[in-house]
Amino acid sequence: MPLHDPAHAFVPYPDVPVPSAFTGPLADLRFGVKDLFDVAGYPTGGGSPTVLALSGIKTRTAPTVQKLLDAGALFAGKTVTDELAFSMNGNNAHFGAPLNGAAHDRITGGSSSGSASAVSSGLCDFALGTDTGGSVRAPANHCGLYGLRPTHGRVSLESVLDLAPSLDTCGWFARDVGTFVRVGDVLLGEDVTPLPADVRLLWPEDVWAMMDAPARRVLESGAAQSVQSLLGPTTPVQVVRESWDAMYWNFRYVQSREAWLTDGPLIERYAPSLGPGVAERFAWSCNVTDEQVNAARAFRAAFRAQLAGLLGDDGVLLMPTMPDIAPLRSASEASLEDYRNRAIRMLCIAGLAGFPQLSMPMARHEGAPLGLSLLGPAGRDRSLLALAVRIASS
Repeated sequence: MPLHDPAHAFVPYPDVPVPSAFTGPLADLRFGVKDLFDVAGYPTGGGSPTVLALSGIKTRTAPTVQKLLDAGALFAGKTVTDELAFSMNGNNAHFGAPLNGAAHDRITGGSSSGSASAVSSGLCDFALGTDTGGSVRAPANHCGLYGLRPTHGRVSLESVLDLAPSLDTCGWFARDVGTFVRVGDVLLGEDVTPLPADVRLLWPEDVWAMMDAPARRVLESGAAQSVQSLLGPTTPVQVVRESWDAMYWNFRYVQSREAWLTDGPLIERYAPSLGPGVAERFAWSCNVTDEQVNAARAFRAAFRAQLAGLLGDDGVLLMPTMPDIAPLRSASEASLEDYRNRAIRMLCIAGLAGFPQLSMPMARHEGAPLGLSLLGPAGRDRSLLALAVRIASS
């Protein structure tokens, strides 16, 4: 970890040399790694004292991390994650709350809190995170960063702690689009079928309606209008299947069942002291029924087909990343949980579909960042990055 970490973004492990190629496309960049990824010479703590105690020192580095090292990037340290990656607030009851470098009085968002904090605070150039229910996109919105939830399965999560494997993805953060794309060049490879130059820009009216009204006015009147002037007018569409409640609960049933299968044995055997919010979510997860999960998986398949049909091979949703700016650090646990539940309704679109979503730092409201997202068809991740370059260059 850096000698000076004013943001409390890094886990204070003793420094161990991590070899880099030193030459390559990322040779001048330093990166942080969310403490879910194995790095040889370090434990993998997962934001949990119990997991950390059981980890031992890893002897092999996760392939995604190794790919970055082989491209010349320098390892800066392992970053704090929310406990067992099952939160969206960025406040770990055991390891603290990393600082939001773009708005010190507001939360970073989680569970990739330390990674977003490290990048937004200028402690490294980019950082790896994971996104299951929004754990890259939410911190990207809150901390004024570029952040991608890639197509499910596109970036390897081998030797990375699971939360909900059918929803887990590996993403990353950067402050500027140039750095962000350089990392994408290494991790993503080429799109098999790129988006056409003239994309069909879609305006999901039901998603925009989920935003807090003042924040929506700011994002619409500035950032969204500038994108439309560059890429062309938008076509209004509806995205939600059945209802927002149906989207929310079906996502939660799948996520919670898989989270319990992943971490339930640990919780039942060692009875760790779980932090606020995390404890309640796991307690709820263990009671999800087979009937609920089976129905939720069928709903997910139907929604994925519905969204694929809407997007086709050339459609891109232009949408807010989150319902509002980051909540204040002083907010109550109840208000943070309310915000999280509102946010999941918006974030579960990409999660249920498995499609890529790129959040771009495009606006500010009340002194805090607001993200605007592009969501495209499966496998068009690099095409979304190319669109972000066009937008940032305009």
